[in-house]
Amino acid sequence: MQSRHHSQKKYKGGNWDSSSPDKMYFELLMKTSKDQIIWGANHFISKIPVDSSCWIFWDKDQYGDFADGELAWTSFKSAVRKFKFTWNGFRKQEQEDRFHPTQKPIALYKWLLSKYAKHGDTILDTHGGSMSSVIAAYDMGFDITCIELDKDYFDAAVKRIKRFMSEPKIDFGATNTGGEQTTLI
Repeated sequence: MQSRHHSQKKYKGGNWDSSSPDKMYFELLMKTSKDQIIWGANHFISKIPVDSSCWIFWDKDQYGDFADGELAWTSFKSAVRKFKFTWNGFRKQEQEDRFHPTQKPIALYKWLLSKYAKHGDTILDTHGGSMSSVIAAYDMGFDITCIELDKDYFDAAVKRIKRFMSEPKIDFGATNTGGEQTTLI
């Protein structure tokens, strides 16, 4: 089958595939936050101390050498949920902004926030990458704390956020009034 993506972009190398957070990280995460959504958890499920019935599947609607989708473990008590999003043909701006190999679309984080967060929650993203979560949280009126250890990706993401924040927006009056913390990583 032919890939829907005509060219493969080369990304800066990283060690995120060869090293994952240890069991203590997940134990602390569970103590620090009320709820969690953890991308890539299928690669280190044995380190997550709690079972879950609610996994999220991002269907990338693509074929070829790349994965058909990505999995996220959640602490929520519901059925498995699917989000379908194709990079090609959606928003040209988001396609041009792709600079991180595990970048998630802003639309995915907006969907997650609309389904799993309440206004007043503070969002924590401990693996910021391209910081799509920051843009989604900002756009939807959530407070967010985001961490990215790689300086090059951090700098590129900050430029992306500044560019996004400088674009004209229509404000429908969403405000964050304080509340519990939800975690997305």
